[in-house]
Amino acid sequence: MTTLTKTEDTPAPTGPEAFLSVRDLRVRFSTEDGVVKAVDGLSFDVERGKTLGIVGESGSGKSVTNLAVLGLHNPQSSSVTGEILLDGKNLIAASEKEMERIRGNRAAMIFQDPLTALSPYYTVGRQLAEPFRKHTGASRKEAKARAIEMLTKVGIPQPALRFDDYPHQFSGGMRQRAMIAMSLMCNPDLLIADEPTTALDVTVQAQILDLLKDLQQEFGSAIIFITHDLGVIANMADDLLVMYAGRAVERGTVREVLQQPKHPYTWGLLSSMPRLGGDINEALMPIPGSPPSLLNPPSGCPFHPRCAFTEKVDGERCSGERPLLAEGRAAACHLTPEQKRTIFIDDIKPRLG
Repeated sequence: MTTLTKTEDTPAPTGPEAFLSVRDLRVRFSTEDGVVKAVDGLSFDVERGKTLGIVGESGSGKSVTNLAVLGLHNPQSSSVTGEILLDGKNLIAASEKEMERIRGNRAAMIFQDPLTALSPYYTVGRQLAEPFRKHTGASRKEAKARAIEMLTKVGIPQPALRFDDYPHQFSGGMRQRAMIAMSLMCNPDLLIADEPTTALDVTVQAQILDLLKDLQQEFGSAIIFITHDLGVIANMADDLLVMYAGRAVERGTVREVLQQPKHPYTWGLLSSMPRLGGDINEALMPIPGSPPSLLNPPSGCPFHPRCAFTEKVDGERCSGERPLLAEGRAAACHLTPEQKRTIFIDDIKPRLG
């Protein structure tokens, strides 16, 4: 299992196998209305060759976290603090020149929308070959051969001919495959996939997911897979981090979190999904309310305004005391372990079937 943080506020020792270690990460954006606390004390580790899934609603901080890992935030309007250790090197303290050597080389990202991520002014082949030349010093001929090789690996038909095509000449699934090929050109140690299948139909989505798993086996990359789809993450990840309002609220192996969830927010996510084999007329159970404003997040547990179980906690702990995420398999919630077990067995599990 991926070794993760001891608490959200206290950095934990880096595990011996951790390749990426994020410690007490905080990302703030300055706006006209105030400071947005997009990520608020987040810690996790990822091992080589393993996949960490990060799930949560839109605005929970998933993408912001991973843009911070690659140093892609505008320093004029944002601040990033904490530690992001990539194989022991703190990326937050790295210069822009150092980050340029890391991006696309040791760490790469598959963006959610390849049509906007790929430049419309350059051929797909050129967009694959030029970063490879920059990082490796390869000749044009070598870079073209490598690009065609990677287009072949990701299943692009007639890759030597498609090398000279522009992004608009590719279908949505092919553009996503080209993005994956681009991210793998330099055999990165870390691959960040930011909802890479959101805009694809289910058939192409399955092909892309299988492709990522096959390529991970071949290259041994660590993967961070960001999604809001728990069905996708069940088939992709080894470990799972559930985020809400810029914080981690639950973590564990995929099997632990999806089969025995311990946080009311995770219960809500699972209960709002349609059941395989369930009644087609069965009503879904959405989480009540809306995600909080990160300009002025709630005190205490950020989920307490939407939680149906606050009355089971003594006093006003939910609204006044921030629950911490303990080491190992854990959920940041003031409910006792026995209460979590009872609620899950009596109220939640019957809904999940």
